[in-house]
Amino acid sequence: MKVTRRSFMKAATVAGFPMIIPASVLGKNAPSNRITLGCIGMGGQGTHANLRSFLNCDDAHVLSVCDVWDHKTHAARKMVEKTYKTTGCKGTSDLREIIADSSIDAVVISTPDHWHVPISLMALKAGKDVFCEKPTMTIAEGRELLDLVNERKAVFQMGMEDRSVPHYHKMVEWLRNGAIGELERVDLQLPEGKILPEEEEIAVPKELNYELFVGPAPFVPYTKNRTRQIDWRMIRNFGNGTLVDWGSHQMDTAQLAVNDPNVCPIEVEATGNVPEGKRTNVPVTFDVKYRYTNGKEVRITSGGTGIRLTGTKGWVGNDSWRGQLKASDEKILHTKYSPETSKHWQRPAGEQRNFIDCVKSRKPTTYRADTMHKLHVSLHMGNIAIYLGRKLKWNPAKEEFINDDEANAMRGRKNREWNT
Repeated sequence: MKVTRRSFMKAATVAGFPMIIPASVLGKNAPSNRITLGCIGMGGQGTHANLRSFLNCDDAHVLSVCDVWDHKTHAARKMVEKTYKTTGCKGTSDLREIIADSSIDAVVISTPDHWHVPISLMALKAGKDVFCEKPTMTIAEGRELLDLVNERKAVFQMGMEDRSVPHYHKMVEWLRNGAIGELERVDLQLPEGKILPEEEEIAVPKELNYELFVGPAPFVPYTKNRTRQIDWRMIRNFGNGTLVDWGSHQMDTAQLAVNDPNVCPIEVEATGNVPEGKRTNVPVTFDVKYRYTNGKEVRITSGGTGIRLTGTKGWVGNDSWRGQLKASDEKILHTKYSPETSKHWQRPAGEQRNFIDCVKSRKPTTYRADTMHKLHVSLHMGNIAIYLGRKLKWNPAKEEFINDDEANAMRGRKNREWNT
């Protein structure tokens, strides 16, 4: 029989254990201290980033893994069992089994984008905490997620690492402490999207639960490469392209730098190329300009992964994601601040470690649900402006576009009935 944190605490309550439990029972690896996890989505990010990181946490225990592809579930289960030197990990292709498992404290979601919020909502309603990869699929579902997290007083972490990556922490720290003066603008680049040719429908492989892959998204027939990340991310059924996906990284740093009290912009103007007659139906090239209530501007162009913060006294940035830091003055790069003097927070632990710590302490995570929502409001605004081909104005208090019914209709979408 597996002894988990939930089962231990339940047994303690039923048995009438004293409130003070001996330290020998409550060591760091004791059942009462280990956070039990169910991991859903065992692709590259789910396995090599999230699962591997959580397996390195002594105070976490992965009980179940899930993927719609049987071979991915099997490989992840073997990885867990090799780490724990046990055969106790459960593998399934049906995410609902993990949601329904009362022995699981928290769910780790590393699926395609269209599943991020629906699974998060299911887990929250089942009383679990949630670690979920970015991004959201629509503005409306981001709001729904935030409201439920607040209602349940749950611990939620968006799976993104940039605030714990030294490059991006230092950029904002130098800005906060006046090294480049007052911010004037942020310029960043994101990769161009992939144009995918049409493919013919083929039979669904026996080892794939395609019904659950599609889930709440509008249904499209199975094709050879349908479930590849490079494929689904370029199709609006399942993703929103590189502006919303890759943009989550660079835009988070940009909005920290802008430091607007409303976080997201109030105006967006954008152009971009959405292919016709291809499987790709999201913007593959783009030029997006944002303006915030404090007058700051952010510009996103396609064709790279760099970012630059420009202030009244100089600039800092890099030419590629996690690339070498550069500045208008070499001295800026050697400027350091102590925890006592810095006007920026200390660089946090990695997102997985931070999540486990917060599940135990019930403190806010590095990337809360409100952070996730407002970050993606901005990026979805950019995509919507490209689709409509016009400048849009946003009311952050009402979370709606101003005098634009067509744009407001694009804040959400109707999901497919899938729970069969």
